[in-house]
Amino acid sequence: MNLTDKVRSIQAAQKQPSVLVIGDLMIDHYIWGGASRLSPEAPVPIVNVKTESSTLGGAGNVVQNLVALGANVTVAGVIGDDAAGRQLIEILESEGVKTNVIIKDNTRPTTIKTRVLVGSHQLVRVDREVTDAVSQQIADELVNKLSENIESADIVILSDYNKGLFAPALTQRLIEIANEHKKKVVIDPKGLNYEKYKGAYIIKPNRKELAEAAKAEKISNITDLQNAAKTIFLQTGTEYLIVTLSEEGMAIVTEQSSKLIAVKATEVFDVTGAGDTVIATIAYFIALGLPVEEACELANHAAAIVIRHVGSAVTTLDEIIKDMG
Repeated sequence: MNLTDKVRSIQAAQKQPSVLVIGDLMIDHYIWGGASRLSPEAPVPIVNVKTESSTLGGAGNVVQNLVALGANVTVAGVIGDDAAGRQLIEILESEGVKTNVIIKDNTRPTTIKTRVLVGSHQLVRVDREVTDAVSQQIADELVNKLSENIESADIVILSDYNKGLFAPALTQRLIEIANEHKKKVVIDPKGLNYEKYKGAYIIKPNRKELAEAAKAEKISNITDLQNAAKTIFLQTGTEYLIVTLSEEGMAIVTEQSSKLIAVKATEVFDVTGAGDTVIATIAYFIALGLPVEEACELANHAAAIVIRHVGSAVTTLDEIIKDMG
């Protein structure tokens, strides 16, 4: 059975893997307006607001990609006890996502990224957030709730946006819980400390993230990539490094081998959120029993679809099948 037929059979069987997403949750808030004059108070444009909207950001984009593919999703993370946190829960629940493992912390706000746009031009971004590590009390509460909920998951995704959730000690506790329950952990990493991801099944950096974490000067060819990967394998013991390479596609690297999957995109409008689509698609198909190589092939098609759209986008099994021809 070829890969397209495999996806069709998954679709026909209406299989719904259960995916647990642990991640940094946030709201992306957009303000659109017009600007035709400068302020008399300072040399800045005056924006006349026309419309506003809010969507899920951060790990929420991974969740929405999984929902679009047809997964049953439970999301875990930390939000503030505030209006933005309530809005975030409301959006998730409206999409059928289980939110009982989200912890409210009244010492920090829910992260909001506000972007002010005039036409297609982003004028400014305003971030409301606290990125300090979550308290020991919150970490313990999250671990306890996860221990109760992890059994029903087929796979676990850690979506790290460097907002304070994935401190090294807590990250290791989360991975250990998953491994104790024999659940594969797939990680979208952030920052320079990959040792905290020790024990993960897959780590998925992009080229720049891998170079920085491995302290490599550059990654311009497969040899550079393999050398950088050796550093991460030593630090983490992960089974797979999946490195997204923008217009060159992605590389699947193990300690023994590496394989390049060529890019599928015919036109690129916006790469925003493409990494979230890749991690969601890989985890979704691995949870359904496909090997890593086939899951990555399908994720490459999914990424090719979403980068044809402006802004964060999602894709479906129908669209992936169509893109495969």
